[in-house]
Amino acid sequence: MDNYKQYNHFFFVGVAGTGMSAIAQYLCGCGKKVSGSDRQFGNETKLLIQEQLEKQGIGCFKQDASGITADVDVVVISTAIEDTNVELVKAREMGIKVMKRSELLADISSETRTIAIGGTSGKSTTTAMVFHIMQECGYDPSIMSGAGLVALQEKGLPGNAWNGKSDWLVIESDESDGSIVYYHPEISIVLNVDRDHKEYDVLMDLFNQFKSHTSKTFIANQSHPMSKQLSVNAKLDFGVDDDEAGFNGTDFKQEGFSISFKCNGTPFQIPVIGRHNMENALAATAICAATGIPVKDSAKALSTYRGIYRRTQLAGEANGCCVIDDFAHNPAEVVCAIKACQTIGKRVWAWFQPHGFGPLKFMHQELENEVIKVLRPQDFFMLSDVYYAGGTVERTVTSSDVADKMKFDNGHVLYFGDRELMLPYVKMCLQPGDVILTMGARDNTLSDFAKKIFNEVVK
Repeated sequence: MDNYKQYNHFFFVGVAGTGMSAIAQYLCGCGKKVSGSDRQFGNETKLLIQEQLEKQGIGCFKQDASGITADVDVVVISTAIEDTNVELVKAREMGIKVMKRSELLADISSETRTIAIGGTSGKSTTTAMVFHIMQECGYDPSIMSGAGLVALQEKGLPGNAWNGKSDWLVIESDESDGSIVYYHPEISIVLNVDRDHKEYDVLMDLFNQFKSHTSKTFIANQSHPMSKQLSVNAKLDFGVDDDEAGFNGTDFKQEGFSISFKCNGTPFQIPVIGRHNMENALAATAICAATGIPVKDSAKALSTYRGIYRRTQLAGEANGCCVIDDFAHNPAEVVCAIKACQTIGKRVWAWFQPHGFGPLKFMHQELENEVIKVLRPQDFFMLSDVYYAGGTVERTVTSSDVADKMKFDNGHVLYFGDRELMLPYVKMCLQPGDVILTMGARDNTLSDFAKKIFNEVVK
């Protein structure tokens, strides 16, 4: 494969997507000419992401091939781009090189000291925590993440990319499209292995290849049975209440919107919620130790961690109630988000919008079984119709089907096909001390919906 450095002008098809915009911003920060298109561009009112990209010097176009010009060296696409896409067709007709997003990211990471975060859950949070620790400890790394870091968003950026001055680069490694096998990091980690998008045997094969491509340090989660099977050296690994793990978390507590625990006896206090975030912090600490950062320095740095977009993010708090917004979209993540909210809410109103008919068909049995197990007698679980992003899909399993199945086991499972219908019902039932949790992926209106719930139901 040609080295990306020999090219000057990169055009991204679907540049507003999280994965695409991160690489686009990174290349722009490296001095490359960058432009791109998106289906969402071209309306009278510009989207925030378009304004943020343009401010950085990234040209934004309607997805009509008008941006594919003779000076474009490389057109970057994702696996979602079909062969009939007008811009891909034009690029091929003009003889412009076409590169997949994963190939480009792998090429970039081969030129840096890359830390690659793998696993089916927690990648974005762990990536953000590693970046924050390294920044606070003077390492000045770069990052390409699957979610916006609040600290970077406060600078007016999308928050999913940053160009540091060192040769360290922190990235997420995605197993869902198989691209994780392309990376050759210096340090890598597998946080967990849960059935999400792919079956266990396929996932384990991907993660084993990922491990074999790691040049220096591979880290596993000793507390997760599947991840533990990948371990190379337990002393490099992390775990919870696990003496074998080199980075062992104990004494977990949560008070309000803050968790505390100890790692090898060193106290940590982090302004986030949920036991799963202790695991993410332990993972980040183990990674940073491999770069030479002591545990105590990681603890100090994480005390000022600002969080990331839509990861148990507080959307609003009033009248003794709060709304928390989360990216949870597979059964393991949904369960973790509910558990995190149970520690701060007398009752939890957990609402979930499945992110596609295919994913729902794949995961519905685990969703039905695992969510019922975690709900307390006073909690509610609410489902709305599947988010449909277009295309030809098989609709053999619907949200209504799943809700009907779950209702047999728990009368506190509710179905609101139109999510707006949920608002008056919850408002009528809401009591002080309640937490409303919104969950889902892909749909870029979810954050606004969480704010709407706060404004119309809680305030």
